Amino acid sequence: MALTPDDVVTKQFQHVRFKEGFDPDEVDDFLDEIVVEWRKTIAENDELKAKVAALESGASSAPAAAEPVAEEPVAETPAPAPVPAAAPAPAEGAAATAGIIELAQRLHDEHVAEGKAQRDQLIADAQAQAATIVAEAEAKGRDEIARQEKERKALEARITELRQFERDYRAELRSFIEGKLRDLETSPSGSSNTPVSAIGL
Repeated sequence: MALTPDDVVTKQFQHVRFKEGFDPDEVDDFLDEIVVEWRKTIAENDELKAKVAALESGASSAPAAAEPVAEEPVAETPAPAPVPAAAPAPAEGAAATAGIIELAQRLHDEHVAEGKAQRDQLIADAQAQAATIVAEAEAKGRDEIARQEKERKALEARITELRQFERDYRAELRSFIEGKLRDLETSPSGSSNTPVSAIGL
């Protein structure tokens, strides 16, 4: 099937996954088709040029040979009439080839620009996401430090409270023991007198 400029314009490439751009194999195949059609056009152009040159050389030599002949060969002169019609064909082929190349180049530039735009967008999104993650991590870190600082102060206050309780308890216990010791020191003399009086001695 012959490749037309409309085919180049309407060609859609499949996006590939996990990477940017189009499927390289599909693009290469399409470019191969363009090259084949381009070479055909060049070959047809060369062939038409050769035919035009042959017709022009035949037309230039024909009047010299036709001079001694009567009007019958003159009637055959309209035969080269297709030459003007065929002459634009090489120009049309060259124009079509140039059009295909221009369209292919334009499509290539558009795809490259689209790929760069997608790349820049992905980079911008990734940078924004990274900044958000860093900000959230820093906020969580600050909250955790504040929480630990609060717990530390509460523990220090509890330790101070327990140390004060220990001092008070020790003081009370010492006072209690000292009081009991004083009671013991004074109680033996009193207890020794009591039995004697009880016996009646």
